[in-house]
Amino acid sequence: MTGSNGFDGNEAVAAAWAQLRGLAHPTLAGLFAADSARPAAMTRRISWPVAPGSTAETGMLIDFSKTHLGNEALAAFEALADAAGFDARREALFSGGIVNATEGRAATHAALRGSGTPAQVEEANALLTRMGLLVEAIHDGALGEVKHCIAIGIGGSALGPALAIDALTRDLAMVDVHVVSNIDGLALEQAFRACDPATTLIAVASKTFTTIETMTNAASALKWLADNGVEDPGGRVVALTAAPDKAVEWGVDETRVLPFVESVGGRYSLFSSIGFPVALAVGMDEFRAMLAGAKAVDDHFRSTEGRANAPLLAAFADQYYTRIRGCQTRAVFAYDERLALLPDYLQQLEMESNGKSVTVSGAPVDGPTAAVTWGGVGTDAQHAVFQLLHQGTHLIPVDFIASIAPGDDLDPAHHRILLMNCLAQGAALMAGKASDDPARAYAGDRPSTTFLLDDCDAAALGALIAFHEHRTFANAVLMGINPFDQFGVELGKVIAKQIDSGEGSFDPSTTALMAAAGLA
Repeated sequence: MTGSNGFDGNEAVAAAWAQLRGLAHPTLAGLFAADSARPAAMTRRISWPVAPGSTAETGMLIDFSKTHLGNEALAAFEALADAAGFDARREALFSGGIVNATEGRAATHAALRGSGTPAQVEEANALLTRMGLLVEAIHDGALGEVKHCIAIGIGGSALGPALAIDALTRDLAMVDVHVVSNIDGLALEQAFRACDPATTLIAVASKTFTTIETMTNAASALKWLADNGVEDPGGRVVALTAAPDKAVEWGVDETRVLPFVESVGGRYSLFSSIGFPVALAVGMDEFRAMLAGAKAVDDHFRSTEGRANAPLLAAFADQYYTRIRGCQTRAVFAYDERLALLPDYLQQLEMESNGKSVTVSGAPVDGPTAAVTWGGVGTDAQHAVFQLLHQGTHLIPVDFIASIAPGDDLDPAHHRILLMNCLAQGAALMAGKASDDPARAYAGDRPSTTFLLDDCDAAALGALIAFHEHRTFANAVLMGINPFDQFGVELGKVIAKQIDSGEGSFDPSTTALMAAAGLA
């Protein structure tokens, strides 16, 4: 049975959804008035050591109190999680079970951080050690002087490294890394202009080592090296792949091939050898700090039950707004320049994972799945899109992310104003403001969640990424879908190949556009 209240014939799931849809919608003001302890009850903190072996801790605080989740809704969502088999699915994720049913695979990205079966963790540690040895050898001059790296990938092979490099190299980079993903030659040429070919390394990231955009860019990068007097361009290439044989066949020496396992999906792969450009830029100590922050979230997610579990609570809010309140989008605003690329990263993680229309068993879903993730950087976004958030007709849940510690050495007024604006926007969305002039009235009762990092460092970045990985997984479990396949990206690629080969039949519009573009 697939109906309006459940999936795959699970009557308990249907009953939980029916209960949720039957609940009254409280106002935020009403929730706070009814419970003076709400801020504490709806705040979660995840901590980790400030350094390996230290007893001092740092971490992040997540305030869900400005969401419309009351005790009745939370209890109903906990019942939904039980009915959907959340505990079993979560254990399968960490124990190497088949959680990617359509491809018959485990999803072992948590093992990269030390959260998995002993065998998975041992293999991940061995691959990490191999990567660390190569990074240190390059820093020590084993490949000659390396001042620049052009990291070529696409999708998860580029978005994660780009985010981490942009976030962690604002002060200093050991190697200047440029991430190139677009097949548009302008992107690669821009990287060429910023690099000296004599001191540039090329990192090619592709799970299969066959991705046409990546391999075309890689071939052009090697030609650029050769055209500019580099005697052995192939000797300046490092391959990051789950298909090491393909990389060797392409011409990369096996000593410069950094593998990762097939069960690590592209958008979950930053902590694998796909993170090599990050480690090259900031060093292995910082990369391991990023792993440690991610593991702290892994541990919390794996061991914490019900509404106390922060990523699961975030998924409750996501499902409430998407399926109960009909919100089609979720906005993410980072009040920290170092996290400028986080909305881009989350777009792929969430929309490629949960943008599905069938359940795990292949039955049609009975409601909306992933919301459209979008966002920007505060305070810039306040003067661009916040008009719609405050006075528009769309109800859009918002995530605010900020760091208590500043990332700059300027007058403290800069950071104080930044934080003031971040907190003020959440308060304004909730409170609104009445006015006799309709054009100056704010409806209020608009939801937000606030993430406060103690500092925006490598560990915090790792924690943020792991949090959203698990949030995405929890959402998938509640909807009964598979977040680990992405067949939707393939059809356009197939048709592109047909256009290239001149085979296939196309609609009249596409045929006319092919002729206009000179592709016919």
